[in-house]
Formats: sequence, structure tokens, C-alpha cells
Amino acid sequence: MAHFFLSDTLVTSADGARAADPVPGAGATVSLTGAEAKHAVTVSRVRPGETLLLGDGAGLMLGVTVLTAAPAELTARVDTVSRTPAAKPRILLVQALAKGDRDELAVQAATELGIDGVIPWAAARSVARWEGPKIAKGQARWSAIVREASKQSIRGWLPEVLPLSSTKQLAVLATTSRMLLLEPTAELRLTAVAVPTDDRDIVLVVGPEGGIAPRELDILEQAGASRVRLGDTVLRTSTAGPAAVAILNATLGRW
Repeated sequence: MAHFFLSDTLVTSADGARAADPVPGAGATVSLTGAEAKHAVTVSRVRPGETLLLGDGAGLMLGVTVLTAAPAELTARVDTVSRTPAAKPRILLVQALAKGDRDELAVQAATELGIDGVIPWAAARSVARWEGPKIAKGQARWSAIVREASKQSIRGWLPEVLPLSSTKQLAVLATTSRMLLLEPTAELRLTAVAVPTDDRDIVLVVGPEGGIAPRELDILEQAGASRVRLGDTVLRTSTAGPAAVAILNATLGRW
């Protein structure tokens, strides 16, 4: 079962009339265009008669049967319509920039595991730096990774990649969310964190290769963040975030 998004779609009703409402019903015809249509037809070799899942990244999921398949446009009949509500509370991953592709690996895995949003962080010990044109380029790169990982895992909601954040900006976020700092020396285990009783965002903060600097820990703790650890070992920056997401999925009853 392949999964493609409903971006740039044209929706028609069952009798062929143009629909004003962008949300189609069973029997309607949808049209997939642009890069998604080209990928479906030329790469995935989708052909008429096949069944697919199409989503809009905002909870809408359609089960469809392909009617026509051309690189410029794919049309399909809607068989089923479902909506997935947005997760509450949301889980956000603050991922420090890291050398190589370790930060990208973290973003990819965390997306597949169900993260609801990603915040790139210019931590004090980050070797990699986004500066000047690299800021927009880096955010676009992470957004592409999130999009592909969401399609691979057939997620109803597409996580947002927020702008590059500084430690001071994270401190502001800590005042309105439940921020958890992944720190190997912390006394509290993440598995011992109580299930939240409100809908405040849960924000997981993962440091770079050298860890979160002491000054950064102080700033974020003073703003309301808490230190937690995953276990008795030290995980790479590429694996700590996804491991924490998996634990929270179980704690929140998502899994």
C-alpha cells in the first residue's frame, strides 16, 4: 500500500461536477499532480486499478482506486475517507545540530516513531552550524526528510519543522511546555515521568555529540525544564531522541 499526499489536488464530486469543498467523499474523484504524481507513476509504477492511500498531512486519509496514471496527473476514485485527530499532548523534538548526518538520522527515525514537531537547535557544543543561507537550506532539508519519513510510515499528520532555535528561545518555550532535557547524569529516569494531566506540549531536548553544556542546562532548568535520563548507558545524538519518543509513546498510550 503506497502513500502519497494530497498537495495540489483537484477534487470532483461523484457526478463529475467540481467540488467547492476540498474534502472529498466516497465516490468522488481526486487528482494528484506535480512531483507526487510523477513519483507515483514513474518511480512507484502505479497503474490503473491499483489501490492507494492518499493523505493531506493534516489528518485526512483516503483509500482510493487509481483510474488514470500519467506523470503529469494521476486520477483516482475515493473508496474510503477517514480522519485522524491531532495528538494531544504533542511531542516535540529539539534536536541539536550534529556533524555528519547524525541529526538527520534522528529526525528521520523520530518522525517514523510519531514525533509531532521538530526544532533544530544551535547548541553551544554543536560542531555543525547553520549560518546565512545555510539556515533556510537546513530547514528545507529537514522538512524533506520529515515528509519522506511520514510517507514511509503512512502517518496521517505531517510534523512541522520549526525555525532554527537558540538556547534563549528554548528557555521561552520551556515556560509554556513540559520540557525534558535528555541528560545521562540525571537522577530521574524518563520511564518514571508521570503521564501528563494537561495538553501542554512535551518537548524532548537532545544535545549534540558533546552533550548539553552546563550553562545551557542551567538556563533551561531555571525556565522550568527537567533533566531526565534514558538508562545507564550513553546514547548517540542520533538515537537518544527516537528512543525517548518510543518511551513516551508507551507512557501516553499511543502504542
